Amino acid sequence: MFEEAQYFAPVSAQEDGSVVVELAASHPGFADEVYRARRNAIAGLAVNHRRGTPIPAAEYTAREHEVWALVARELAVKHAKYATAEYLDGAARLGLPKERIPQLEEVSGLLEPLTGFRYLPAAGLVPLRDFYGVLADGFFHSTQYIRHHSVPFYTPEPDVIHEVIGHANALAAPRYAALYRLAGQAARRVESEEALEFVSKVFWFTLEFGVMAEGGELRAYGAGILSSYGEIEEFRGMDIRPLDLSAMGTTHYDITKYQDVLFRADSLQHLEDVVGDFWATCDDESIAKLAAAAV
Repeated sequence: MFEEAQYFAPVSAQEDGSVVVELAASHPGFADEVYRARRNAIAGLAVNHRRGTPIPAAEYTAREHEVWALVARELAVKHAKYATAEYLDGAARLGLPKERIPQLEEVSGLLEPLTGFRYLPAAGLVPLRDFYGVLADGFFHSTQYIRHHSVPFYTPEPDVIHEVIGHANALAAPRYAALYRLAGQAARRVESEEALEFVSKVFWFTLEFGVMAEGGELRAYGAGILSSYGEIEEFRGMDIRPLDLSAMGTTHYDITKYQDVLFRADSLQHLEDVVGDFWATCDDESIAKLAAAAV
């Protein structure tokens, strides 16, 4: 089952009040004690945060800012070629800094006047219903840490580049932001875990890995594609299928590799008509029928 925060390394609070992020041995920063200490400190900011108060600032290093600047510069070039017009318009309206990592409170300040969304810091795993549910209220859970400097174009988990460059630019676009809210409303409306998983899978294949026909070519609007330096160059060669709720809600995927099955919307209006209307009206019974139709 997909959870937005499923990639996160486990986070545990110690008796002395400190926070430890347990990185896997395969993680690029596993053997880097400085990086691990940074991850622990940054996770602690989120653990101790209370909604309604300003998000504590993460004291990023010069090297961390350099990683952001490098990836942001390269992704901007790829966005101009591969991203949808609505996403590009959102990015232009938001105006994220290019040479440094923005603080989440800063991103909230830029985003809220545009679409009403604000960020919440996440230290680790966010329960599925909590992660999606707060979208209905205009909140988005985000990490604050950045990927290890040794592999600036790769991350085994969603870092601040994915959460902000990928999602905030979409959240700055009113029509995409409306879809995020509808997904949140759906997550709160459904009762069973099976129905919630179905809602989350539709989110995965649209707002995370969605593609769209635009101007006679295939473009991406999903944050997972648009924050991935490598995947953004590969998505047009994947198995592209028509937008289909039953298929999206029941298709298995592997989060550890490029997504080889993608679903194409014919236009933004088509996405709103199919997926937006689904999230606006779905309940456990209607989802059960959609799931059964896919068998």
